[in-house]
Amino acid sequence: MTRAHIPGILAMAAVVVASNILVQFLLGQWLTWGAFTYPVAFLVTDVMNRVYGPGPARKVVIIGFAVGVICSLIGTQIQGEFGPLVTWRIALGSGLAFLTAQLLDVAIFDRLREGRWWRAPLASTLVGSSTDTAIFFTVAFAGFLTFIEPGNDVSWAGETLPLLGVGPAVPLWVSLAVADWLVKLALALIALVPFRVIVSWAQSHRAVA
Repeated sequence: MTRAHIPGILAMAAVVVASNILVQFLLGQWLTWGAFTYPVAFLVTDVMNRVYGPGPARKVVIIGFAVGVICSLIGTQIQGEFGPLVTWRIALGSGLAFLTAQLLDVAIFDRLREGRWWRAPLASTLVGSSTDTAIFFTVAFAGFLTFIEPGNDVSWAGETLPLLGVGPAVPLWVSLAVADWLVKLALALIALVPFRVIVSWAQSHRAVA
């Protein structure tokens, strides 16, 4: 890890902290504001991977994971209206989802790095984002995993409702997961623009230096 990696480290830490705060604020019926900041973590990882390689990218991911764990532990100690702001299931799901998805992103990006410039960041982010959503919502809210934290009542998440209010009847947590996933897919496409700009700037800056 060198001084050149510090911006990536700070960016990842900022994204993780901001997302842990903004996830407490609802946006409509299916989303929180954190759904729009968390996907930026994949942008940070992909930029680090393109500019510095998979090694530094993985180190930034580990640092982001550590920051996330600290945020989750703090959240478990803060009491909200309905109990701790962060339950142990949410903390476990968040950490497991982040680490798995981000490391998968790094691996896929590295495998595809020799292709067209947009292929690696798009494919790695789509797969990583989908993995992240599946792991987090399943671990945090699925009824068959109540043994993880028996004292945490997540029966509300299992309430059967139309998917996103219009589709077939599914547990509420599935609608929350699908809404989160759709946002991540949209942001994966949008993120190609800043990815291209930041990588071009960083590579030209390194060449001049």
